[in-house]
Amino acid sequence: MANNIFQNPVMYTNQCLFSLQNEIVIGKRVSRKHQMEFGKDDMKIGDTLNVRRPARFTVSTGAAFDPQAYTETSIPLVVDQQKHVDTAFTSADMTLKEQDFNNRIIKPKMIQLAQTVDQSIYTMAKNAVGNLTGTAGTAPSSIQSLFDLGKKLDDFSAPRDGGRYYALDQSSNAALVPSLAGLLNPSGAISDQYRDGVFIDGTNTVGLKIAMSQNVVRHTVGPLGGSPVVNGANQGLTSGWSNTGTLITNGWTAAAATRVKAGDVFTAAGCYAVNPVTRQSTGELLQFVCIQDQASDGSGNLTINISPAIITAGPFQNCTASPTSGGALTFVGTASTSYVRNLAWHESAFELAMVKLVDLAEFGGWGAVRSQNGFSLRVFRQAAISTDTVGNRVDGLWGSAAVYPELASQQVGA
Repeated sequence: MANNIFQNPVMYTNQCLFSLQNEIVIGKRVSRKHQMEFGKDDMKIGDTLNVRRPARFTVSTGAAFDPQAYTETSIPLVVDQQKHVDTAFTSADMTLKEQDFNNRIIKPKMIQLAQTVDQSIYTMAKNAVGNLTGTAGTAPSSIQSLFDLGKKLDDFSAPRDGGRYYALDQSSNAALVPSLAGLLNPSGAISDQYRDGVFIDGTNTVGLKIAMSQNVVRHTVGPLGGSPVVNGANQGLTSGWSNTGTLITNGWTAAAATRVKAGDVFTAAGCYAVNPVTRQSTGELLQFVCIQDQASDGSGNLTINISPAIITAGPFQNCTASPTSGGALTFVGTASTSYVRNLAWHESAFELAMVKLVDLAEFGGWGAVRSQNGFSLRVFRQAAISTDTVGNRVDGLWGSAAVYPELASQQVGA
């Protein structure tokens, strides 16, 4: 069997694809409904697809007709991640060392590629999701930490339809799992919680399917510096929609230097979040995430690029009012300190597209392209006569986007 896998390109690619799917965690639990739009033979759309979000409306009062402008919004899904694992075998290896080829060669390669796929999604989420719970420097260790995540998702109307997930790193898992004993049914499932990527269904108790993943990312807070405040009133939009926006600030240390890093989360005084359906205040300040690394100027001024945008009225309203001019910015965590960012999300929050690459075997050579369950890999092999070796590469091409970042929440830990 090992010899057949090694020599047959379709069997080799199928085995790689099978191993990849077994190892991926978050990539199997996000939306995949738009990936078929990429790479069509009859209509190639390029590397970007604008994923549409549904319109929102307000309710009018009285008999008078009050038509509303229809605002269609979208988020770009960009396929920009081509990653591959490359190996080379000598002809002697291929002759003498094919035993247990799947466990010795294929599975270790696909573990690395699967981790890269998952980490790219976790990193994208870290830099796109402003919602956050937990205490920086403290691992979640009680059932309340899960209820806090559930409340955050409820505040932004994430559906309660069995599609809520929660991935936490190994340290958080070790601190939290003992408090879950007796809550999960069957109780024997608690032992599975210590296995990487195994989701335990806790939707009937805590409203989340929970798994430990070693690919959950950490975030190092930016250098910060000074006492930053909001510089100017009435910032943001009073109508319409934008996924990202800006906040003009000052009060940073009076030197031109990097202050914030992509993924930093902060609040601004006076700007409270509202539920997107009821438009009632959640009672908590709206949390913003910095979407790129940025520096202040020599006078301590900095216009921060943020998500979400500040929208104070209209069908896309997400806050009660613009941040208070002169109000303090409060960042999560200590400057230049690293913390884990666990993640809870509804499956519709993120979109993944893994696209079928062109089959190089069509141009001569040993190779294949295979797709299954929304995942696709290409394998190609070529000999080098000068070194008596055979180079082999396994490629994947994908992109991900936070289509509904409000339907997810990060959880800061130790």
